[in-house]
Amino acid sequence: MKQLTFAQRPRKDGKPRKRPGRKPGARHGVPHEKRPKHARWNPLHITLRAVHGLASFRQQVIHLAFLEAFRTTRRDDFRIVEFSVQTNHLHLVVEAEDNDALARGMKSFAVRANRLFNVASGRRRGQVWSGRYHRSDLKTPRQVRTALVYVLGNGRKHGVVRSVGLVIDGASSAPWFQGWTISRVIREGPRPTETPRTALLARLWQKHGKIDPTEAPARYG
Repeated sequence: MKQLTFAQRPRKDGKPRKRPGRKPGARHGVPHEKRPKHARWNPLHITLRAVHGLASFRQQVIHLAFLEAFRTTRRDDFRIVEFSVQTNHLHLVVEAEDNDALARGMKSFAVRANRLFNVASGRRRGQVWSGRYHRSDLKTPRQVRTALVYVLGNGRKHGVVRSVGLVIDGASSAPWFQGWTISRVIREGPRPTETPRTALLARLWQKHGKIDPTEAPARYG
């Protein structure tokens, strides 16, 4: 006779046993594989997702906490250039000198943002981020432009910015962005992020045209 495993043994009520362990969710995390080599002249699109059940990131006090995290993450080899704060995730456009700089910069930001979120939301402690961040290396001017539209217009994609007029998302770096097709007054106060240094992010993406504030983000990443 072949011995049955625990999972194969029938229950007393005749129903099949459920497989033990963590059940797969609707969204799978980023696998723990070795990251590809990063070239310093390529900007990156980074997505950080929250664990389930946290308060909305777009609440004013929490949004301000993330602004402080953007503003105080300053490293010579790593820069956050653009961002978008959504209800349960962040989009960042960053520059880094190499893989180590990227890893250190993202760890610095993630730890700082985690701590500031907990303070702002009244939690004594607790994890904010759900696993590893998602990374897309932007290697061409068109890829950079597509990522900028996606990040700065992410509020429109998720329906939190509903107007069809020239409305930009105040929970993003859009108020400070200089690549719009229309001239606009820069938001008062210092920019919470850093200016780009890579040619792709500083100017080359504009060969495909500046961005209209009403342009809808394309499916990306």
